[in-house]
Amino acid sequence: MKVIAIGRNYAAHIAELQNERPSKPVVFLKPETAILKPGMPFYHPDFSNDIHHEIELVLKVCKPGKYLEKKFAHRYFEEIGLGIDFTARDLQKECKEKGLPWEIAKGFNGSAPIGDFMPVSEIGDLDNIDFHLTVNGETRQKGNTSHLLFDFGTIIEYVSQFFLLKKGDLIFTGTPAGVGPVKIGDHLEGFIGDKKMLDLEVK
Repeated sequence: MKVIAIGRNYAAHIAELQNERPSKPVVFLKPETAILKPGMPFYHPDFSNDIHHEIELVLKVCKPGKYLEKKFAHRYFEEIGLGIDFTARDLQKECKEKGLPWEIAKGFNGSAPIGDFMPVSEIGDLDNIDFHLTVNGETRQKGNTSHLLFDFGTIIEYVSQFFLLKKGDLIFTGTPAGVGPVKIGDHLEGFIGDKKMLDLEVK
């Protein structure tokens, strides 16, 4: 199992981090050891003082495929859930300033908690999915797939040129604006519509 993640996929998030708007999907990977299964706590690592939450819709790949056309992309995922792309923002900034890869800021142990998944058939319009994240009961991030720069089909078509998609792989599709730091004791809850899909404690 691997995690394929898309960065800079919501314009407002690009603006808040003062990044350049991409012309193609920005892709990075997280190792399997980054995945936290539902119900497991996230232990705040000692190597960073600035771990940010980034709530994302996650596609679960249902069968192998490569070099896929966008029009067939919907055949390769049957479930959608929520995940958090935890990012060590201080490490990322340091790596970027030196022109170095920043995998350590994105792929560290436990940096990809996932919640529950629901069948695509229960969601309806994939281009109009509301989702949000609360921290200690306060809404921090709100997103809708109508604001994606690169929709699900475009993402799958693009990443499948480079990586063989395998059953069980997870595709994190990008985070909306509102990212921010977490601290020990925080309680994070993620929702698709009004249905809670993710529940996470920071320890």
